[in-house]
Amino acid sequence: MNNFTFYNPVKILFGKGQISALAKEIPAGARILITYGGGSIKKNGVYDQVLAALQGRTVLEFGGIEPNPHYETLMQAVALARKEEVDFILAVGGGSVIDGTKFIAAAALYAGDEPWDMLSKRAPIKQALPFGAVLTLPATGSEMNSGAVVTRLATKEKLAFGSPLCFPRFSVLDPETTFTLPLRQVSNGVVDAFTHVLEQYLTYPADAPLQDRMAEAVLLTLKEEGPKALQNPQDYTVMANIMWCATMALNGVIRVGVPTDWATHYIAHELTALHGIDHARTLAIVLPSLLRHKRATKREKLLQYGERVWGIQQGSEEERIEAAVQATVAFFESLDIRTKLSDYEVGEDTIQLIVKRFEERGVKDLGERADIQVEDVQKILEMSL
Repeated sequence: MNNFTFYNPVKILFGKGQISALAKEIPAGARILITYGGGSIKKNGVYDQVLAALQGRTVLEFGGIEPNPHYETLMQAVALARKEEVDFILAVGGGSVIDGTKFIAAAALYAGDEPWDMLSKRAPIKQALPFGAVLTLPATGSEMNSGAVVTRLATKEKLAFGSPLCFPRFSVLDPETTFTLPLRQVSNGVVDAFTHVLEQYLTYPADAPLQDRMAEAVLLTLKEEGPKALQNPQDYTVMANIMWCATMALNGVIRVGVPTDWATHYIAHELTALHGIDHARTLAIVLPSLLRHKRATKREKLLQYGERVWGIQQGSEEERIEAAVQATVAFFESLDIRTKLSDYEVGEDTIQLIVKRFEERGVKDLGERADIQVEDVQKILEMSL
């Protein structure tokens, strides 16, 4: 096992009725900015629960944060936060709203001229407004980590940033808030969380059996509960299990002491930036081809994954590895997630554009072994056609 430092200060309030505890978690006298997305929280009762919990507090609102939050929209929220001297933000929504709120919290106190530099130039984040979250869509794990991804429409870029200052102070996880989600979002959430685990698990052995088995536990639970959620998205027990899986998939616990990959995410972000394809669906497109392309260096973990998660024990090593990839694809497809670029009418021209972008940015050394270069990215995307 590799050396590691683990830090996660997020307080989790899990279960039905926990939204009512908000008032105890936000400092008295705080000027609160509530951030949310397209307005579904006003239809499913979550918005009313939040306002009831914050009755008597100074509350402002900013809605309209998009899936894959737009920099241009978030900067409007930054201007509002600065103008109104907001000193606490409450994100109410899924991972995009929480990601966007992390950017707002950091950008509101950013001393430079261009907050986008926090993503494009890795400008250091020296301070951020405190914020909390009410999660309504289990998927990204943003409710219990310090990273975020933002899209800039003007340049069609989707970039990530992170800082220890961008951990939520607390997150409320009430499975009942998920009951009115469209099935598309439920499927996306399961695939997103599943891929988050694989990015940390399908690398190479590091003599860390506990981390391996914790990752496998999340994968097995998602494999079992995901199809149930599509059959009955208002099953509290099922949605509770999926919600906690999505949080555990990316709160840092399963990645300590082991190598991680993230090349699938890096490549897939370009598909969202250029074509607006749902994040989870871009992961489902890229991941199988990446696993096949890197099967030699991921051999031991792919074999372990196939046996422990999918029960694959027969055949040669190559046959078992291919069976594990095929089982993963079949799982995604069973959740109504298509896994080829052609399914989204994306072709060779997009591949060439992504290659050009990576060359211009100097992108290289992706993956757990830093051995995925631009030419590998091109091959992986061509395999995904």
